[in-house]
Amino acid sequence: MPISQSLVRRLKSGTLLLGAAFTTATVLWQPGLSLAQPTSAPAVTGSATPRGLPDFADLAEQVGPSVVNIRTTEKVVPGQAGSQEEQMLEFFRRFGLPVPPGASPRGPRQNPAPEERPRGVGSGFVLSSDGTIMTNAHVVEGAEEVIVTLTDKREFKAKVIGADKRSDVAVVKIEARGLQPVRIGDIGRLRVGEWVMAIGSPFGLESTVTAGIVSAKQRETGDYLPFIQTDVAINPGNSGGPLINLRGEVVGINSQIYSRSGGFQGISFAIPIDEAVRVSDQLRASGKVTRGRIGVSIAGVDPDIAESLGLKKAEGALVRGVEEGSPAAKAGVEAGDIIVRFDGKAVEKSADLPRLVGNTKPGAKVGLTVWRRGAYKELRLTVVALEEEKVAKAAGAEKPSAKSSGAAQALGLALRELDAEERAALKLRGGLVVVDAAGAAARAGLSEGDVILAVANREILGLKDFEAALAGLDKGRAVNLLVRRGDWVQYFVIRPNSR
Repeated sequence: MPISQSLVRRLKSGTLLLGAAFTTATVLWQPGLSLAQPTSAPAVTGSATPRGLPDFADLAEQVGPSVVNIRTTEKVVPGQAGSQEEQMLEFFRRFGLPVPPGASPRGPRQNPAPEERPRGVGSGFVLSSDGTIMTNAHVVEGAEEVIVTLTDKREFKAKVIGADKRSDVAVVKIEARGLQPVRIGDIGRLRVGEWVMAIGSPFGLESTVTAGIVSAKQRETGDYLPFIQTDVAINPGNSGGPLINLRGEVVGINSQIYSRSGGFQGISFAIPIDEAVRVSDQLRASGKVTRGRIGVSIAGVDPDIAESLGLKKAEGALVRGVEEGSPAAKAGVEAGDIIVRFDGKAVEKSADLPRLVGNTKPGAKVGLTVWRRGAYKELRLTVVALEEEKVAKAAGAEKPSAKSSGAAQALGLALRELDAEERAALKLRGGLVVVDAAGAAARAGLSEGDVILAVANREILGLKDFEAALAGLDKGRAVNLLVRRGDWVQYFVIRPNSR
């Protein structure tokens, strides 16, 4: 699972270890994400009287039997390229040293039989008494065999029912009866600052209990998951184990840690259990997860963009591109629109939209509210099933000659109009190509090859439109430009008086 760039930008330094599953086939401390049902929080009494630390002993006894150890194996061909045996033999051959007894100086045997070797260790918890177990997708990914060990030391070979990489949730099944399932909590009642506990197998040490508090909610670490952040000690091997509130209810799946060393350093992340249950229900029903899709590429809306577009606050998702033939295109969504509501739900930030769309059943007809050129516009579209992402193709060949104007030059821009061939290739009615950007335009981030589509919310078809749009503006005031760069569009704010 790739490292979340949004979280890295927020936390600025350190390494997310995506895979708190302890993998014996790789170096443990190699940087990467250490991969580690809604809950109810303790009721607030309103008293300011200091309270002592909670006793987790009864809680551990109550939930412990529902937590399992998961270990996986993989098949490896002895002597295959990159194996330890082959590397050792190459070392002795290279330096002319005698080969140790038992090691073949001729390299691997012909057609050696694959050997089953340990691959990794993780955790999981019982969803139903008939042997259905939830864990992380990265715990079982690529495994030849999955072995589940219960707290009473019984072992079972598990069948992977389904795994979803996007959410990092997996469901496995063992042939057992009478197991003790966990209780699922209400994530809506989970509060920052409340105590939570984790049970898992860090470094393969089964039934290890650690505790701490919820340090943040709605932490952005991926397209489809707002993670729960805690200070509960989570280490490689804790992946897939439950995060439990003081009522003994599971509120999340321990999945990631933030670390510079590979071990726990005070911050860990759990998948909210309501998201995990939603995924697991689909996996149990069909073995896969179906998500909605509308066919847009989006970006965030910062305060400068919001102000320049007349939005009261920085909200919504900026449409950078619309896939040809997609539901969004058919509904009339345009590059440069700000999507502020989807199916009646507010889009507070860009990360909200993929979750809202993804959780919508394909085939559903929904309403969409967009902010376009200073006004709200209501659209309707039909959500389709998410498939492999497609990227709209666009030609970007620029012609060298510029026919810039005085107003453009004042902003540091040299511009020219698109010719008929370029307009057809880019599927545009018009626009201006940036031949050169200097001064205020360069400081704003514009560069050669950009195509200006709108100025101050006014569509630009040619140089005359550009001149007219600027003529009606205060020359000392910042101006927003809707710009196409490659396949995507975005807003730039030019401040003429900036230095």
